[in-house]
Amino acid sequence: MKESPQTLEGFLQLSAIFESTTLDPHSRETVILTVAAHHRCHLCVDMHEAKFAALGPVPDPERLAAVRRFTLQVIAAAGAVSDEELDAFRAHGFTRRNALEVVLGIGTYTVSTFANRLNRA
Repeated sequence: MKESPQTLEGFLQLSAIFESTTLDPHSRETVILTVAAHHRCHLCVDMHEAKFAALGPVPDPERLAAVRRFTLQVIAAAGAVSDEELDAFRAHGFTRRNALEVVLGIGTYTVSTFANRLNRA
């Protein structure tokens, strides 16, 4: 991304904002890994698998599975998830705010994964 300072700066700012959301660290990394895997960015998958592992044991695997499912649903529906899908996400203790934070994570890491793939990283 260094060839486009604006792209790099935009990603860095969005990434910092995403890190400041109310989603817990395991959930944030789950969103990132889900986006990276969906977009087949092997560099991002490797990097964020290491970050995820460094967080330590997963406190609630079912909760993270809900984050992964919801992230994929948001991507597939271009944000227009059903009420049932949103309710299923919320049933794991997440909020509408968290749902919007997932959207932020998807946007942020779509920039990164697309740029990496464009540059053959």
